[in-house]
Amino acid sequence: MAKKAKPDGQSPATPHAVVPSGRPSSLLDTHVVYCGDNLEQLAKLPDACVDLIYIDPPFNSNRNYEVFWGETKEKRAFEDRHASTQAYIDYMRPRCVQLARVLKKTGSFYYHCDWHASHYVKVMLDALFSENNFQSEIIWKRTSAHSNATENYAAVHDVIFFYSNGEELTWNRAYEPYEPDYIAEHFVHQDPDGRLFRRVDLVNPAYRPNLVYNYKGYKPHPNGWKVSKKKMEQLDREGRLFFPKKGTEGRIRRKLYLDESLGTPITDVWTDIKPIHASAAERLGYPTQKPLALLERIINASSNPNDIVLDAFCGCGTALVAAQNLGRQWIGIDISPTACRVMAKRLRDVCNMKESEPRWKAHQTEAFVVRDLPWTVEKLRALPPFEFENWAVIALGGIPNKVQVGDMGVDGRIFPVGTKPTDTASMFADDWFPIQVKQMDKVGRPDIDAFEAVMEREGEHGRQRGFFVAFGYTKDAEQECAAFHKRTGRIIKLLTVQEILDEAHVQKM
Repeated sequence: MAKKAKPDGQSPATPHAVVPSGRPSSLLDTHVVYCGDNLEQLAKLPDACVDLIYIDPPFNSNRNYEVFWGETKEKRAFEDRHASTQAYIDYMRPRCVQLARVLKKTGSFYYHCDWHASHYVKVMLDALFSENNFQSEIIWKRTSAHSNATENYAAVHDVIFFYSNGEELTWNRAYEPYEPDYIAEHFVHQDPDGRLFRRVDLVNPAYRPNLVYNYKGYKPHPNGWKVSKKKMEQLDREGRLFFPKKGTEGRIRRKLYLDESLGTPITDVWTDIKPIHASAAERLGYPTQKPLALLERIINASSNPNDIVLDAFCGCGTALVAAQNLGRQWIGIDISPTACRVMAKRLRDVCNMKESEPRWKAHQTEAFVVRDLPWTVEKLRALPPFEFENWAVIALGGIPNKVQVGDMGVDGRIFPVGTKPTDTASMFADDWFPIQVKQMDKVGRPDIDAFEAVMEREGEHGRQRGFFVAFGYTKDAEQECAAFHKRTGRIIKLLTVQEILDEAHVQKM
């Protein structure tokens, strides 16, 4: 039995039109991104507090972001990412136990995966949520056929398992427009005003004596009409009845107009939502980024405005952006500091939200906070090298280099305000400043010499300004930067991690 905010068949509210009305629960903070292991964070949440959960977990449980910016395709075999399928299931099971615990009895759970372990995931979820609560296995066609699939069928789809957490669930039926061929075949009749319609019978499926009546000389089916005489008269007044030429030839039918039809109900095979292509405006460079339309469909179908949406593996934050756009409350969790900062930037840029502790505490609907980022020198020192590089570049407002091997000394680029790196028509398209990051306590003159070569080499006239990030610098390094400026007029700004944490780097930049 479904809990519906609207009668079944009505479309949900228009995206971007609904605004959350503050925190819906005194027990739970929303509009929060937590940085850390979701197993630890989920344990802090109360029972039955979330309306909708969507997860798209990675196969690499360590989530080392050497993959985040450096790898754009699934190149490594499953066995290379995880010791075994069993190891992956062992990693996911305690997390799914916690997710089931925090999900309301009227809530819904979506688990996004692919062929690597989907069959094992289904068995695990049946045990946790009950086979009776399994709702659908959604097939999403995420790509076209691969030309390199020569020995078997090309894998072009993902699987999304949909479970409820009880007998009742929130469900808003979704529709897609009719195909042109369907319209041409079925909507073949036309009113004098040009409105297209199709005819449907008014025969009752079972005998109902109270619905057996003549209407304007037309006899009913032996089972009776599908509507009462009062309803029939109303449809007649509204011009929604189709009368055969003679009362003895055929029966009255009802007109269903094309312009009032919702379309075809969405099935469990989704081919209409396209993957994110290289030129897509929403593309961030995240290798497994999902389309916003995919998450909007799920959130629209299985939640209502102001409901709480949780993504415990939120990556680049697509589920959070979709939830915010649709007027839902949301919580995100990810173990990667890089992902959390990318997420925060996306919420600011796409949703026009403010990352502000005072505004968030005042329950302002456009405010959010990020919790538990490694804002200490010690924690940043312990990050994997590529993770540290990404953190430093993003902290400066730059774009991390997607190629971590052979980057020729450029770990990131800072572009002028208002200019995108893909904006080739802009007069500033080639106007960017290089960023070099070293996870070192004392960067010396040799590293500065190498960066100077990068600045002189890049572009037709080289780079006039560059930024270097490290934990500290030798005196020789500082002196070489001054000498370089005196010789060439080019500027190298030496920034320390502590200055970035203290936000003292803004003045130096």
